[in-house]
Parts: sequence; C-alpha cells; structure tokens
Amino acid sequence: MPSHTIHIDDGQSFRCSDQESLLSGMEALGKKGIPVGCRNGGCGICKVAVLEGSYVSRVMSREHVSEGDEAAGRVLACRVRPSSDVHLSVIGKMKKTVCRAVEPTDVPSLST
Repeated sequence: MPSHTIHIDDGQSFRCSDQESLLSGMEALGKKGIPVGCRNGGCGICKVAVLEGSYVSRVMSREHVSEGDEAAGRVLACRVRPSSDVHLSVIGKMKKTVCRAVEPTDVPSLST
C-alpha cells in the first residue's frame, strides 16, 4: 500500500497511505485535542486547502464545501485520500489545534 508525505504549511509533515484519509494521518501527529467531528464530511471541522499534490475525494457536504471550494482544492480532510505527496494548509476549525506550537516540557535541573 503506497504511502505519501503530507506537508502542512506550518512546517510539519507526516506519512499517509493512499488508503487512509488525510485526517487520519493528521491524528497520527499525536497532538492532543484535534477536533475531528463526524469523520463523514458532514460537520466541516476538518477543512483544508490542498496547495499541491493529487488526491481522491469522496462526497462532501455542500453546506461546508461548495463546488467552487472543491474546484480550488478546499476540501474536508476526512473525505480525501492522497494519491501523491501533498502540501496543504489547515483552514478549518482545527487550524488552532493542528498548527499550534508545541511547548517544550520543563526539565528539572540536576542541582547538587
């Protein structure tokens, strides 16, 4: 099963097979609190803009993705599977969670 590199415009990247949705791949980034909603294209939470690359899409709610949006590469990550490496921008409600900076954990000093 082919796997592709997905690049997010904030500098992160992840691997995603052509059998899983971009949303599933984003979840593998391990960030807590990624709001994933319904996973069926009905809630619009996972909206992304595909800037480069090709993908296969499934039916999406026109309430959240118009024909113009889809033609311009603005799609729901839960309804899209990559067919090549992809560069995307997170534009939906999950942008704040996916694109937030991860703070380093405080490491106690080893004072003697």
